[in-house]
Amino acid sequence: MKAQVLLPKIFNFPFTYNPGRISLKIGDFVEVPFGSKKEIGIVWRNKNTLSKNIKIKNVTKKIKNYSIDHKLVNFIEWFSVYNMVPIGLVLKMTIGIGDKFTKKDDPSFEQNRKAAIKYILNKEQKNALKFLNKINSKFDVSVLEGTTGSGKTLVYFERLKKIIDKKKQALVMMPEIFLTNEFKSRFENFFGFEPAIWHSKISPKKKRIIWKGVIANEIKLVIGARSALFLPFKNLGVIVIDEEHDTSYKQDEGVIYNARDMAITRASFENIPIHLVSSIPSLETYNNIQNRKFRHIKILKRFNNFPLPKTKIINLNLNKIKDNFISEETINYVQEYLDRKEQVLFFINRRGYAPYLICKKCGYKQTCSNCSMYLTFHKTKNKAICHHCSFEREITNKCKKENNCDFIMYGPGVEKIFDEVKKKFKEKKVEIFSSDYMKRKDQTISLFDKISKNQVDILIGTQMISKGFNFPKLNCVVVIDADFSGRGYDLRSTEKNIQLYHQLSGRAGRFSSNSLIIYQTLTPKDVILNELIKNKSEKLLQNELIIRKKNKLPPFSRLIAIIVLSNSYSLSIQGAKEIKLQLKKINNLEVMGPIDSPFLKIKKKFRSRLLIRFNNKQLIQKRITNLLNSLKISSKIKLRVDVDPVNFT
Repeated sequence: MKAQVLLPKIFNFPFTYNPGRISLKIGDFVEVPFGSKKEIGIVWRNKNTLSKNIKIKNVTKKIKNYSIDHKLVNFIEWFSVYNMVPIGLVLKMTIGIGDKFTKKDDPSFEQNRKAAIKYILNKEQKNALKFLNKINSKFDVSVLEGTTGSGKTLVYFERLKKIIDKKKQALVMMPEIFLTNEFKSRFENFFGFEPAIWHSKISPKKKRIIWKGVIANEIKLVIGARSALFLPFKNLGVIVIDEEHDTSYKQDEGVIYNARDMAITRASFENIPIHLVSSIPSLETYNNIQNRKFRHIKILKRFNNFPLPKTKIINLNLNKIKDNFISEETINYVQEYLDRKEQVLFFINRRGYAPYLICKKCGYKQTCSNCSMYLTFHKTKNKAICHHCSFEREITNKCKKENNCDFIMYGPGVEKIFDEVKKKFKEKKVEIFSSDYMKRKDQTISLFDKISKNQVDILIGTQMISKGFNFPKLNCVVVIDADFSGRGYDLRSTEKNIQLYHQLSGRAGRFSSNSLIIYQTLTPKDVILNELIKNKSEKLLQNELIIRKKNKLPPFSRLIAIIVLSNSYSLSIQGAKEIKLQLKKINNLEVMGPIDSPFLKIKKKFRSRLLIRFNNKQLIQKRITNLLNSLKISSKIKLRVDVDPVNFT
């Protein structure tokens, strides 16, 4: 009997080999010849029909002690169909490259031990834990919702402890890489040992050690970003998705998928419980709660019963600001907290110094040579930088129309607010909390250390600071521009604002009864802002669901975006038109477009968009994939498929 072997390459089918006398079963790791090289693959289901004239090569050897079970095989196959991704690429995310099988001298994963800290749960936390423990060993989706600072993490830590004590494995997923390091110390304090941390930035050697430890069932708990979902767990007992609402779970480069949704699917194949944790659930999760598809429990009070921050809306129309972005009224409030030796956060969700460079003489805006994007000025580098392709340009006085231009920097970024804050509070220690300033692990650790030791008075932060951090002395938050974040090309902008502002308010006053969040705005009567201040986020979610239902938008329909890319604009739009004609042959599909992408050109590729809408109950992806594969598309055109898109840029 022939063996079908799936290789971690861009193929949508396994290859046929002769096993000889080697006893093989589905899921076994094998070495096989492929071209002039030898490759590591996995024995797969028999799906191929062979021509009689094809010479079949032999399996070189079986990789002993390595195999994946049928549950993971089923998940890989389903993932491939649902996300319209070649199955070989999905396998590559599971087994990586073959170095782990050639490097024999890697040590075992070491977990440094220390004394665990005993935490006492309050009544609400105990009730939440009881709720999570209700379903022990079968598939179940439960949502743990709790106001920021309510101690949700401690609740699911206790839940994890119970799973690990049963000798089962557990996976905790985080939306961002930098959160894993912050989380690590909290984990060590609770459990008394170091967890396995998995994300794209860890070294190849560390990846090999952790991967081997997971497949051997030696590592019992992994904390990781999106890619951790594909680790070959042998005895997985539970999955926890922290900050489940965070759109960072959507991978939008390479293999495009939503890690939160795929985690729910993997839990269903594994027949294990999955816990979604959030302060404000995503709209999809909220809808599933309302429809009783997901179980739900809510923690209403903060851990130490400290109240949520008071709020203050500052009307910028009444506070005339000259050449600055912080009102005098804001400065007065901030000074009160600084006088009490408390920390302050200024929030603005824009990197760099200024988002636009505009010539006062001719109106020319500095744009990227590769993308249809404006360049952001970064003062620390004295360069204009594209945040999509990393193109950099030295600042000169030349533009398209004049040789002697006068560029002004329009709009604030974190660096400009940093300069303004330094001028207003000359004696205070100010730090920037942004991805540009926290690229290395040591930089992140150093900043956290300074904050915890009260060596920082004022933080200037982007959106990354709103996620899961605990700063005990932070009691005042200033939102510089409460109007800006609602703009853009995103049907989820309202939902994101609700979550962002709620998360931000939760950063302040975790150990204080006198905290404040200030919203600077040109629209003080904005409905979203005012409802959030009244702590009516659930009402906002309900309203958003009504709007979505009326307009047949997710979660009341399904969307698939097809982006047609080419070096030529005319080829891109023409290719999209031809694909649309073919897609119309599939029944019950609504095909919208083509239209120019709002970001028309990225990395020298023009982008035309099609949007497919269909019924929730349909799994139409296989038919669309087959149709696209049958098309004779110009080699000058590339397709990018995004199932369940999060944004529309």
